[in-house]
Amino acid sequence: MTALLAPSRPTAPVPPRPTVPRPTVPGPRARPPRDVFVDAVRAVATLCVVAAHWLMADASWDGRDLEIGNALAHGYGWTATWVLQVLALLFLTAGASAAYGLQREAGTAPVPGPSGWRLVARRLPRLLRPVAVLVAVWAGIVGALLASPLPDDVAWTLARLAPQPLWFLAVYVALVALTPLLRRTLHACGWWGVAALAALPLAVEALRFGAGLETLALVDVVLVWAVPYAVGVLYADARSGLRVVRRGRVVPVAVLPSGAVLVASGLGALALAALLVAVGPYPVSLIGMPGDAISNLGPPTAPVLLHAVALVALALAAREHLVRWAQGAGRRVVTALAARSMTVYLWHVTAMIAVVAFVLVGLGSRLPEPGSADWWASRPLWFGAFALVLVGVVRLVGRFEGPPAHRDRPGDGALSATGRAPSTAAGAAARPARRRAPGRAAR
Repeated sequence: MTALLAPSRPTAPVPPRPTVPRPTVPGPRARPPRDVFVDAVRAVATLCVVAAHWLMADASWDGRDLEIGNALAHGYGWTATWVLQVLALLFLTAGASAAYGLQREAGTAPVPGPSGWRLVARRLPRLLRPVAVLVAVWAGIVGALLASPLPDDVAWTLARLAPQPLWFLAVYVALVALTPLLRRTLHACGWWGVAALAALPLAVEALRFGAGLETLALVDVVLVWAVPYAVGVLYADARSGLRVVRRGRVVPVAVLPSGAVLVASGLGALALAALLVAVGPYPVSLIGMPGDAISNLGPPTAPVLLHAVALVALALAAREHLVRWAQGAGRRVVTALAARSMTVYLWHVTAMIAVVAFVLVGLGSRLPEPGSADWWASRPLWFGAFALVLVGVVRLVGRFEGPPAHRDRPGDGALSATGRAPSTAAGAAARPARRRAPGRAAR
């Protein structure tokens, strides 16, 4: 009792424990809705890649020898490559997709941890499944051709032509695997990290042409496309409001440049790319052409890097316009490609080969002379035939793209766009709200 009634001794106040600011990410409720801009960019880029390959269709068959050419190598066809060679936009959307995926994996963690590798492990099977179907089908086609009376050279020529789109996927897998490390670096350096990344392939190119290190230039196949990929990562994290600690202060992970700065940067990079082609050792086409001493795409050169920077900057500058198009006139196209962009990318060359083979071998006809009036006049008919076959193929093998719940979470596809995909119930609840406020996803 005495102890209870005795006055307590004053104690020294305990100083508060020092706190260190930690970077934060928005919780699940603060994450932005599905990014319609990424959907739109991916749809436009996919259509451009398909159109570029379909414009290249040029072949001849005399009953024994199959000759494959490139229609864009005739006349001023190379100019189309400056418009339709838009691989940078696919890598931009791939980077944004990976960043949004890491946000979902990390939850409220300040930086991507081991969950980033879970993202890689989850996406790799989704990527390999449709690729395995393509390889299996073409293995059967090549086997059938080898067993047919046709010369074996025909089978091996087609076997080399059909899988050409797969190189993109190999680079994509490498970049996804490096995403956790790349994202940490970008969080630490911001846009300076992108600038440093862009300087690496330029240094390699200087060694390639200055010291003759041709083999070293192969690393540019990853380094060049890592630049638009990194921009996509920073774009997604900046749009999501992520904040990091730099020099003891909590700051946004990145601030997106204004439209005027993006347009000026894009036009400047495009002009510099054209200047390099005019004065340097580079061919005028941004893809490999028959007869060219080097290819601007294999491995990618400085003009391709600058062209990629220009495309990414101009796409970001046109963000609001692309969002309005995707929510209006282009809604059906964007929605369809959001679900089947991988299948379209993998099989559009096969659809082209099927139509050309039918005309050359089945009908015994010749293709129009590239660049001629007949060639241009027949493009709508040829494109219509290619598209008809492609639609049939997509309906047949499209189910192999994405997980079983793909229809409910289209943003999780390996090459799909990338907002926070809602669950079935959440998506049903969110759809009326999007109809009432169609511009909300653009903010």
